[in-house]
Amino acid sequence: MNTTLTLLALLTGAFVGALFQVLQIPIPAPPELPGLMGIVGIYFGYKIAAELGYTFDLLAALGLAG
Repeated sequence: MNTTLTLLALLTGAFVGALFQVLQIPIPAPPELPGLMGIVGIYFGYKIAAELGYTFDLLAALGLAG
């Protein structure tokens, strides 16, 4: 993991979040902790499934893969 890139992403997000607040624009993310934790859960579930090697090609199963 690139720590510098992660820190820059966090700082950029904080700046943009503050800008949304100053301009009184609703943020494009859940404004409550349970919604945020749902997003974190999706991320962890994705990483765990990838680590365990679970895959399923939905487009191929639907006959849409090119």
